[in-house]
Amino acid sequence: MNAPADVPDCILTSAAAQGDEEAFAALMRRHKSWLYRFIRRYTGDSDEAYDVLQDTFVSAWQALARFDPQRSFPVWLRRIALNKCRDRARRLAVRRAALALFGFDAANNQHVPAADELAGSEQALRRLDQAIANLPRRLKEPLILTTLQGLSHKEAAVILGTNAKAVEMRVYRARRRLAADMQRDEIEDVLTRDCPSPSGV
Repeated sequence: MNAPADVPDCILTSAAAQGDEEAFAALMRRHKSWLYRFIRRYTGDSDEAYDVLQDTFVSAWQALARFDPQRSFPVWLRRIALNKCRDRARRLAVRRAALALFGFDAANNQHVPAADELAGSEQALRRLDQAIANLPRRLKEPLILTTLQGLSHKEAAVILGTNAKAVEMRVYRARRRLAADMQRDEIEDVLTRDCPSPSGV
């Protein structure tokens, strides 16, 4: 299937579910850039993000027969990627705990990601990537989905299985926590979407 850019996702996913590899390749080309950025913000590591991206698309291809083409394909992809990131975080936690038993410091072996073309400042992006990666999961996930991926609080709430008010509050707390680790102006160089304080905070 030779898919032009204006072919909607629902047509491509239906074709891909029937085994059309070209249709799925078109979906990958369309969504890989934003999905990679989403994963990288979660992991804080460009190499790990690429691996998770590949795993996400493999899982999506394998599960397409169960996907409803009337649903949002990007939302579905985000959920798969989020699960992959969570699995990776659990594996790393187990690995760090195991290394600690033998006196190794896994933190010294962590890779610092390189800045991409979207960064206004390489140093600020690296610090921000690491600061976001170090956030607790309940703060990191809503921050990435809203501030960095541009979803509304309601859309993020659907993905995270909570409500919009909870997302709003967690995003606010995540930003405050980042501000404690970095200079506020460095954060604002990279975060492009305004996120006002929730009412009553």
